[in-house]
Amino acid sequence: MTESVAETVSREIHLKSRPVGMPTAENFELTTVTLPAPQAGQVVVRNLYLSVDPYMRGRMVDRKSYTPPFRLGEALTGGCVGQVVQANAGPLAVGDYVLGMQGWREYYLSDGKGLTRIDPTLAPLPAFLGIAGMPGLTAYVGLLDIGQVKAGETVFVSAAAGAVGATVCQIAKIKGCTVIGSAGADDKVAWLLNEAGVDAAFNYKKVDDLRAELAKHCPNGVDVYFDNVGGDHLEAALDRMNNYGRLVMCGMIAQYNATESTPAPRNLGLIVGKRLRMQGFIVSDHVARQPQFFADLREWIASGQLTWQETIYQGIEKSPQAFLSLFTGQNFGKMLVKVGPV
Repeated sequence: MTESVAETVSREIHLKSRPVGMPTAENFELTTVTLPAPQAGQVVVRNLYLSVDPYMRGRMVDRKSYTPPFRLGEALTGGCVGQVVQANAGPLAVGDYVLGMQGWREYYLSDGKGLTRIDPTLAPLPAFLGIAGMPGLTAYVGLLDIGQVKAGETVFVSAAAGAVGATVCQIAKIKGCTVIGSAGADDKVAWLLNEAGVDAAFNYKKVDDLRAELAKHCPNGVDVYFDNVGGDHLEAALDRMNNYGRLVMCGMIAQYNATESTPAPRNLGLIVGKRLRMQGFIVSDHVARQPQFFADLREWIASGQLTWQETIYQGIEKSPQAFLSLFTGQNFGKMLVKVGPV
């Protein structure tokens, strides 16, 4: 079916220059483009919400990695939820909600490849970029498949109030674990204790000795460490790991903007004596787990076992500001930018 095809004016955020150290607003540029009318089999999608994620910092560096670097002078790509507003035949129809990797832009033209039609009855639309999206699947796969967590174990989660960390904490509680989380603000610690239901949490910015603080909360050691931070957190976790423990290496935000090597962790030798397993992973390698993830997620949300927080900036022009705020801890839960009317 062909429906109202026409040119579309859209604003988008380009990478203007490659940051060295902490990015600044000058590394980004707001640009206006005109999209052609969709051809047969194509659609125009109006983005409603854009995802802002720490991993994007790595793609701003021109180096070989698991995913290609962003190109200068082009729109940054990232997770987005949108609605089809024009359709020229093809499998998608006007009104369909879709999840893709076409942000940061207000509109985009697509042949439908790489887009997933989403069910808004599963969760609110913004949640498909958080707990029901890549961060949620990351937490699910990381804890259950990589961490192989078991009931009765102790799980320590760094950046525990973030989009991934908060989901890890709650799934670990669902699985019958004792959960300890670290966060960088008192209100985040309070939310972890009162809403997410963790057993203990602390503000690492108010701690002089991270190892001693972790030992206080984990007197019987740590069986699974879910690492979103690296650095001193990883060093402290290694010190408290039980024999045959597992370290799930998800992210290292403490090092993303470093211009030289950081000293921690200085105790990697503990991996040998404690017979630890330390494994990194990329969530895109585990998309086959999505159907089971959605099935479990629907059950957990319906039963009230999962809750989440979102920080939402308004307007495409605020995308760089939202991104920079990730590295100063200003986000509470998933960082999003609202660009559509919903």
